Amino acid sequence: MSDLVSVITPSYKSEKFIAQTIESVLAQTYKNWEMIIVDDVSSDNSNKIIEKYINKDSRIKLIKLEINSGPAIARNRAIKEAKGRYIAFLDADDLWKAEKLEKQIDFMNKSNLSFTYSSYDLIDEEDNDLGSFKTKDKITYDELLKTNSIGCLTAIYDTERLGKIYMPNILKRQDYGLWLKILKKINKTQGIVEPLATYRILKNSVSSNKLKAAKYQWKIYREVENINIFKSLYYFIHYTYNGLKKYKGD
Repeated sequence: MSDLVSVITPSYKSEKFIAQTIESVLAQTYKNWEMIIVDDVSSDNSNKIIEKYINKDSRIKLIKLEINSGPAIARNRAIKEAKGRYIAFLDADDLWKAEKLEKQIDFMNKSNLSFTYSSYDLIDEEDNDLGSFKTKDKITYDELLKTNSIGCLTAIYDTERLGKIYMPNILKRQDYGLWLKILKKINKTQGIVEPLATYRILKNSVSSNKLKAAKYQWKIYREVENINIFKSLYYFIHYTYNGLKKYKGD
């Protein structure tokens, strides 16, 4: 099972969307996967929903944390338990297109890539279409510092070539911290411009709060990447400029 894909899904009070998320994995045309869901001490009915799927499909696994620890620790626990060659990420409110894994694993193999990503569509909590995010076909470490063009729900990395790499233990933007870790190793990579996933924008999410997002971006520069204040300011200016371009629809 050298081409097994381990799907990493943190879950916290996800009863509203978790069934849709699991269904999108079950619908994959690429069948060689395991889905590791890590519950972060939810108080709703999400675990009951997950357990119903586990009873139907042994590829789905549930790990229950004893202390509420946040998405970084939840994802890292799943990575630790993962048996797959490939590590893929899918949050408990997002969705994959049916051919996502098949197209992306094939792209990685044919292009000899250890880390890839794709564009993705956007929806709200009521499944209304909000357009799409078009990523870049190529990204370097330096470019990633200026703006994060990699959606967590699209990223896959190859443990056979990179080993297991874990997310930094910070409250937010830990996925971005992981992409930077990986690109420090390989310097550059390529992605698929076609949308292969669907990202759900939630009310009051960090991604919808520009001020909070900026705060965590700065934290990445200074505390995770340990970049000096002058270079941090340089990259932060680029981050702000790119954010304004997106806001204006450019």
